[in-house]
Amino acid sequence: RAVVGNGGGWSGKDTLFVVAGWQHPYVNIFKHVKVEDWRRSAKEGDVAAYMDKTLRCSVFRIRAPVPANGYILVPKNSNRSLELIGRYFYLLFRPMPGKYFVVHLDVAAEEGQVVRISFSNMFKDFKSTATWLQFPFLCGAAKDSVYESTAKTARQGKIHVYACLLGPAPTSVRWTCLMLDLQYILSLYLNRCYSHLKTIKLCANMAVKNMFTSDLVLDPGELSPMPREMSFPAPKGGSWHDLYDYIKYGYLTRESNMNHLFPHTRFYPFIVNPPLTWFDFYNIIQEEVLWKATQKNQIYCDLCQCGCKLLPDPILKLNRIIGFGGGTTKYALWTKSGDAVVYPCHAIIVSMKISSNQQRFFIGHTDKVSALAFNGNTTLLASAQTGNHSVVRVWNYQKGNCLAMFRIHAHSLSSLNFSYSGGVLCGVGKDSHNKTMVVVWNTLNVSRGGEVTVLAKAHTDVDIHTMKVASFDDTRMVSCGHDNIRLWRVRNGTLRSCPVNLGEYHSLDLTDVAFEEGNFSNQHLDERTLFASSRSGHIFEIDYSRVVIRNVRRLLPAQQQHMGSREKRTFNTGPGIAINSISVSSSFCVTGSEDGFLRLWPLDFSAVFLEAEHEGPVSLVSVSSDNLQVLAATSTGNLGFLDVRSRGYNTLMRSHTDTVLGFSVDGVRRHLTTASSDGTVRIWNMDSLHQLYDFVSEDSPCSVAFHPSEQVFSCGFSSGIIRVFDISSAKLLAEHNQHRGEVVGLAFSPDGEFMYSAGSQGILALYNSSEEDYNVIRVLCNVVARGGEHAPDALAVSRDSRCLAFVGPSEHIVTIADARSLDELLHIDVSILDIKSPRLDSALKVCFSLASINHLLVATSANKILWVSTETGRLLREMSNVHKHQCSSLAVSEDGRFLLTAGQNTVKVWDYNMQLDINSQMFIGHSQPICQVSFTPDQLGVVSVGDAIFLWHFLALPDYSSVDIQPKAEVSGGQLSSGMPRQTAPLPASPPSQPGSINNLLDQGAELKEKRPVRPDCYSHFIARFKASTLDQAAVTPQPGEECIKLKAVIGYNGNGRGNMVWSPDLGVFAYSCGSVVVVEDLHTGCQRHLQGHSDEISCLAVSNDAQTVASASGGNNGSRSTICIWDVQNGNCKNTISHHKGAVQSLAFSRDDRFFLSIGDFTDPEVALWSSKTYQLLSNVRMSGPIHGAAFSPSAASQLACVGSHGVYFCLIHTHGLEVDLKVERVKAPAEISDAEQTALCYHKESFLFTATNGGHVGVWNINTQRCLMIWEADEGEIGVLLCRGNRLLTGSNTRWLRLWEVGAVQTVKPRENVCSVDRTTVVLEQEIMLDGTMVSAAFDNTMDMGIVGTTAGTLWYISWSDNRSIRLVSGHKTKVNGVVFSSDESHFATCSEDGSVRVWSTPSNELVVQFQVLNQACCCVCWSPSATKDDACVAAGYSDGTLRIFRLSSSEMEMKLHPHHVAVTAIQYSANGQVILSGGKNGLVAVSSRVNGATTRVIKDHKGVQITTIQCVKEECKPFGLEGNEMWLAASSDRRVSVWAVDWLKDKCDLLDWLTFPAPDDSPPPSLAAFCPADPDLVVYTGYGVEKELLFYSLTKKQIIKKISLPHWATCFGLSSKSQLIAVGSQERVLKVIKSSSGRFQDFLQHSDSLQMCHFSPSGTLLFTVAFNEILLWEVRGL
Repeated sequence: RAVVGNGGGWSGKDTLFVVAGWQHPYVNIFKHVKVEDWRRSAKEGDVAAYMDKTLRCSVFRIRAPVPANGYILVPKNSNRSLELIGRYFYLLFRPMPGKYFVVHLDVAAEEGQVVRISFSNMFKDFKSTATWLQFPFLCGAAKDSVYESTAKTARQGKIHVYACLLGPAPTSVRWTCLMLDLQYILSLYLNRCYSHLKTIKLCANMAVKNMFTSDLVLDPGELSPMPREMSFPAPKGGSWHDLYDYIKYGYLTRESNMNHLFPHTRFYPFIVNPPLTWFDFYNIIQEEVLWKATQKNQIYCDLCQCGCKLLPDPILKLNRIIGFGGGTTKYALWTKSGDAVVYPCHAIIVSMKISSNQQRFFIGHTDKVSALAFNGNTTLLASAQTGNHSVVRVWNYQKGNCLAMFRIHAHSLSSLNFSYSGGVLCGVGKDSHNKTMVVVWNTLNVSRGGEVTVLAKAHTDVDIHTMKVASFDDTRMVSCGHDNIRLWRVRNGTLRSCPVNLGEYHSLDLTDVAFEEGNFSNQHLDERTLFASSRSGHIFEIDYSRVVIRNVRRLLPAQQQHMGSREKRTFNTGPGIAINSISVSSSFCVTGSEDGFLRLWPLDFSAVFLEAEHEGPVSLVSVSSDNLQVLAATSTGNLGFLDVRSRGYNTLMRSHTDTVLGFSVDGVRRHLTTASSDGTVRIWNMDSLHQLYDFVSEDSPCSVAFHPSEQVFSCGFSSGIIRVFDISSAKLLAEHNQHRGEVVGLAFSPDGEFMYSAGSQGILALYNSSEEDYNVIRVLCNVVARGGEHAPDALAVSRDSRCLAFVGPSEHIVTIADARSLDELLHIDVSILDIKSPRLDSALKVCFSLASINHLLVATSANKILWVSTETGRLLREMSNVHKHQCSSLAVSEDGRFLLTAGQNTVKVWDYNMQLDINSQMFIGHSQPICQVSFTPDQLGVVSVGDAIFLWHFLALPDYSSVDIQPKAEVSGGQLSSGMPRQTAPLPASPPSQPGSINNLLDQGAELKEKRPVRPDCYSHFIARFKASTLDQAAVTPQPGEECIKLKAVIGYNGNGRGNMVWSPDLGVFAYSCGSVVVVEDLHTGCQRHLQGHSDEISCLAVSNDAQTVASASGGNNGSRSTICIWDVQNGNCKNTISHHKGAVQSLAFSRDDRFFLSIGDFTDPEVALWSSKTYQLLSNVRMSGPIHGAAFSPSAASQLACVGSHGVYFCLIHTHGLEVDLKVERVKAPAEISDAEQTALCYHKESFLFTATNGGHVGVWNINTQRCLMIWEADEGEIGVLLCRGNRLLTGSNTRWLRLWEVGAVQTVKPRENVCSVDRTTVVLEQEIMLDGTMVSAAFDNTMDMGIVGTTAGTLWYISWSDNRSIRLVSGHKTKVNGVVFSSDESHFATCSEDGSVRVWSTPSNELVVQFQVLNQACCCVCWSPSATKDDACVAAGYSDGTLRIFRLSSSEMEMKLHPHHVAVTAIQYSANGQVILSGGKNGLVAVSSRVNGATTRVIKDHKGVQITTIQCVKEECKPFGLEGNEMWLAASSDRRVSVWAVDWLKDKCDLLDWLTFPAPDDSPPPSLAAFCPADPDLVVYTGYGVEKELLFYSLTKKQIIKKISLPHWATCFGLSSKSQLIAVGSQERVLKVIKSSSGRFQDFLQHSDSLQMCHFSPSGTLLFTVAFNEILLWEVRGL
């Protein structure tokens, strides 16, 4: 983790990034700031230190009559910050008896917000704002005191007693250790992410010992004992908890957990009573009991389970790491017993047993480990990390905990060495001036909790390669480097050195030093011998006492003799052996050299008596303490040891020498194959960690994939070649070269029949893997997104081998294809899922979930994960802020319960359903970005790769109900490599003949797909909302004048359109689109007229200059061309219909004289068509070179127009020759400054100038006559999609939600230049700006630009008045899917709810929005009105996706109550007929009955458990005719075609099952099951759902049989029953609204919706009808049939 601050943990105005590792395991805050000096802390009032008799130590006492007048403030300067990132804050304090105290903590959130957390016994109630949380504090008391007994009584349920306990501290108040979980508090109350602690203010009256921050949960004498600095003294045999209080807030969630884990810990000091509008329930310290006092009465209720988290915790445990080195390969250590080896692997230190390869880990470094050191008996381990912030850690080797952490070097700490006793540690690094710095630390007391202090340090200009402390004297050291050997000594706090005179060898590069071993401590100093090695092969023997060279030997390579024997000649001329490391025992010397040999020599170096050859240079040798084993490491990442007695060599670890790019697991044989940037592909045994094979190629491997059942794997390379290997025979089975660029994806289908590959140039290939030669079946071009960012797992295959998913053809599109043919099944555009985002979102990774739930998970560039339906492409769920950085890999467990993600250096495990309070756990360890992560096939492990290969234990208990037990497959034997040296890896045989390039495949008739157009990177281009429905062409609408219902009003505006609002201020024409309807509205009266003729979503509108004609365009159905309708505004008739463009229509425009009419196709068919405005005959059409985003006619010359698009600006001129009209187009490229941007909007200025805008926020000014860009300026930070000019005023609207007005009159004075000039602020002036609720997509203003109307993607039309700088909402609607619409009982209002979490209440008949209730980050799934008789009592109840119910009172416009009866989404809700209870149904089939008075759940009905509740309805009806007591009936329908009918009397708490209906149906994916009481006769239940026939069924409760059926042409998706006229409204997936008279069977069809209907609802009187399709709400007047 990195935080902002300088090296000492403080930050000011000039901030630096520092490693936060120094804060682990905890930070003593008083010690950190040296509080007694008062230089970095401040005090006010009576603050003094005194000796406390209880603690037997010095503490601070803070006293003042008013708490604010006496305090300790840390830090002293409020502009600075402590930058403490520890999650838990510990305060050791004691409130003063009979006094008040206050504590303030200023905490920074990751979003930049600073929040003050305060707690005090002065506070009576919990209070909360966006920047301040105030908690009442309940002081503890001595054991068995009256005060404590009162508190216990309160905990046992007498909640009101807490109010009595608040106030001054009791006389027997005890010392308290308070722990606050800052992350939990910010997340729970403010929905923010904790970053760091800034300041602390301790106010009178209290005594305080200390403060700490930590990421550890510490407990005195319990699970995690406290360090000595944080502990309170307890007598022997006594109980700590009898003397002190330990209070935790935010760590555990349930009382049962607390009492089990911490039986002595108190959990009631805070009383949290937040307002109902904020929280689910009121917590009294970690959710024990809740109480709420209102002005009328007190409400008591129990608290349901909250704060659930992912279990077990932790869910992952690091098991094995394959890798060695990373930061260095010079360090690997023997333990004293010789049974284990300690070595670094990037940022982790590994201790491995050499007999079993069992590993344990030392985790804490944040960068690669650069040095290691053991003391003599290997009880202390020191480690240093590389980088600019070198940190040294000292560990207890046996326990594995960090004893101390410190830093002194600025960067590049390269050498560490302990003295034999462990009392001295020496380190070499660089200072801030890049000079070598030697530091000696005193570590004598570190194992007993003491501090590490600096004994001495020195700066030197000499090079130091290594430095070691003498084993016989802790004050003496020796170092060597380029051209020097130096002896060092610490004396009187200074570090001095003297060089060894090298004489003629002064220019040598010295690499290592070693003392002669076997010398006893009483041996005289004169007899000490020091050995030093060099890269030239020289070995120096140095007399330590005299500091002179005794002997110099040179080791030379062996000379090959004729007989093939090898002989060593050590004293000769010629090139020597470059020695990297030397180790000396009592009987022999070991060298490791650059030629890859480990050699054992006698101490006189007369001959080599044992050697071992390695694959790379030997960087380290080390003799074990018993002299029987020699450890060797190579710079190529290999680690092994030589057994001197048996002369056998054992390889401990091999590793990649560069980043591991990808992997694949053979679940049958537990083999792992990896591809690395080092150019190798390796196969590992996951149990033994042995490398079985490696495959070396001159080409770089990119991705690998194991066959699901055979011992075969394939590998893709950067050249585009795919090779398939048979491991058992080391045979190359096939080689294909279908790709031009690197292979970014490689996958087998789970059934093993097919293999797939994707390339960085967009090519996708399908192979037959059931045949040995892996024949190519199909190759498609330009279907995969280009680039290498999706590697190595760009392809995902569904578990049932039916579907293949990938990102493409553009980065914004995810394609789902048939896995057997590569035929496209579905396109999902992720860029349009969040229109509010100022930038287009792009897809990064895809992953299938279980085949049974049809989910595809997409990781996006906006750091989100999207759950998308593989059947419809609709967004089901999304999760934001997955990681701090983008998600690099994701996987779903086989049972569908867990999601695995990787981002930057961390791995996260998530609850797949995201239904917990804490849905994830995060795991660290990697020092570099993780490239790929996945579950092992047996679901018992997780593999993550990047800097190294991490193998994790997955500790979640398996879901045995979903496990399919298979017989164990036989494992074919494979040759394992073990021995010295490793056998040469099997290399592929000569490759077979290549099947040919792409061009050859074309000649052979291979099927290649035509290049698909790619959506432009700008929001201003229209993309129709995805719809799975299709229009029923056979539906017959009634004749005009004979309709039984008439469209009365349209609620909302389609914010997905572009330019789909027009306004003529002079003539008063105002029109906009919603769905497939054009609404013409009178701005004075609000009356609407509706132009109906389209069957699909309208994309754009245009109005003629005389305001007599409106043109509208919509896309076609089932591949048909788009439709343009020409309307007569006065009578509303469609004058003409045009069908020309193949895709959607992007823009429409009329010429200045209304002679011409222009239409432009979207990016799929970028054609400009010119029409006659009289006959609407096509006059001319031109196909453009790229997508066109907008067009405009010149306001002065009717024959001139211009267009803008992806390829620049197009100047067009209309030539008329008699009856012939020709459109001449000239394209001009944008200036270099904006050449890479999309030209998104345009407008004319006067006669000679044209303004254009880009998706980068720039506006350009063009001279029309010269067709040159004169100047540009940055008008916005985001994409500008709206551009209007009136006179000298320019309007810009963008996706940053800013609407800006510019004065641009001075641009006329700009003279043409050779280069485009950037504008200064005197040329264009920003006059005014307004921020709206969404991205601007349409705008119309008057001629003076004083007032106008603007449409946004939020579905709102705003009236803008620049004169008084105000905005008024004219038309508003839901942006997302509408889930509910319902009338009030008096029909004066109606309410709607939506996926966006809003509940809106509208008035009738004006249909104006009265009030909106918004809940963030939740979807509102259902809504209902209370059966209130008066307006003051009117309430609306709504159910949400998190399982909560919220009740809103309209008279006060506030939320009255919040209930949480469900743990899953609420899908149906209804008040009882008398309004006493609320019935709610969940997605899991449970029906909850909740009290309207106190919100308590009085009954849970489980009869429908397991399937979603679709309908709940209540009616007032006496139940005696049915043989049961009750005055009401209610029914519930579930998606399994079951309906339950109940007789109830809520006042008597009676609820009896009256009838249970089950409707038969074949097994298939059904439409919803719907049921309702017949309004005229509640004895009848009307049902529709999936069955043998498409029909409405009328079931009699008294006769217990179906008495009537009405056939339907389609499956019903919704229906509504009218209380009069016996009318039934039925909606279908085919967009048809069918109105049926139940008595006669007569019906009429209506086709006004552009998508499938999801709701039909009659008003209580039956005179009005609401119908809903997605976010289109239509209100109909019912006439009768």
